[in-house]
Amino acid sequence: MARGNETASKIFYKGRSDDFIVFVDDLDVLQKWKNDRSIPLTEVLNGWKIFLTHSHGAQGVLDTASQSSLQNEFGTTKEEECMVKILEGGEYQASTAREREGGKNDSNGSR
Repeated sequence: MARGNETASKIFYKGRSDDFIVFVDDLDVLQKWKNDRSIPLTEVLNGWKIFLTHSHGAQGVLDTASQSSLQNEFGTTKEEECMVKILEGGEYQASTAREREGGKNDSNGSR
């Protein structure tokens, strides 16, 4: 049975010293939020976490953004304010993970 093959929608924000990423559920919801700020961020975001890629672009290794990296880039450590800035100034990207095939339990079966 195939696994993977899901679309990951993210907002990539190129900062002065680091690159930041937040994941979103849907481009349509993001566009609605940009026009109507009464929509809660929890409906826009796919997880309440800001990632950084250490200036390796949108495809780099994702680490959780530290308080100091948020302070240095956005002038605040309040995650909600940082997420709003990333959503406003970032670039939407969607990518599909490659489909994977393979056994789920290699210890149960033939060799």
